[in-house]
Amino acid sequence: MLKSCLVNVSQAVASSSRSSFHTSAIRNARLSSKQVRHEKVSKVQARINRKLAFDAQREYAVLGHRPGQDHKWRSCALAEVIITQDALHSDAAPEIMHSPEGDIELPPHLNFGITERSKELLFKVLPPLSAQEGVTKFSENTVSEMQEAMENEKAKAIMFAKVIDLRNANAKGLAFENRRRCIKLFSPPGNPFDTGRPEVQAALLTIQIRGLWKHLLAFRKDIDNRRGLRQLVHERAKILKYLRRLDRDRYEAVLPRLGLDAASVEGELVV
Repeated sequence: MLKSCLVNVSQAVASSSRSSFHTSAIRNARLSSKQVRHEKVSKVQARINRKLAFDAQREYAVLGHRPGQDHKWRSCALAEVIITQDALHSDAAPEIMHSPEGDIELPPHLNFGITERSKELLFKVLPPLSAQEGVTKFSENTVSEMQEAMENEKAKAIMFAKVIDLRNANAKGLAFENRRRCIKLFSPPGNPFDTGRPEVQAALLTIQIRGLWKHLLAFRKDIDNRRGLRQLVHERAKILKYLRRLDRDRYEAVLPRLGLDAASVEGELVV
């Protein structure tokens, strides 16, 4: 009797332990694996969010405006005066210059070193003088000879205009022209080539920074230029902070002309 009771009790305990192991233990294991996967996903997402925040902070220090605020750069004075590769090779309307020998089509952007005065001398003054060079005395053929000479000079002027097109220049020539325009824009009226002015130095550095940033977007493993970009950003911030100490009004006036926010210059810069 006692033996049979003990057998029944042991069978009941064994069945209950098997059922508990078979249901609740597996269920708890499944819940823990789901929790582990959820934690892994949350950690990966948190790592991605940190990287995105770091990249946004780096871009803010380099470009000078928040992501999505590109209109600040496009509407600033510096962006309007410099010439990019896209603007250089766009289908812009040529400039028409009226001269004694006829209308001459000039490219939208002339090569570096040619000023407005040089353009007037080359296409308005020089062709008539060259056409009259061979005429020493008047005869019955003088008028026809002058017309033929003027036509030849017009053809020469059209060919010369194609030669001095800025699209024929290399990258160094385009960079030289942009530097010249930048110096002229940010220099005072009395000294149009004041390269030591803080505004001019900050504008030249901004052009270099944007060009280097565009290069690094295409070549992300270029570590040497990334280090150079960091140095340029800190150098620009140093110059602008000096200008702020020197003249607060000039500092506040030059930031929108460069397309920069004050927060991208002041404080800690992460590049």
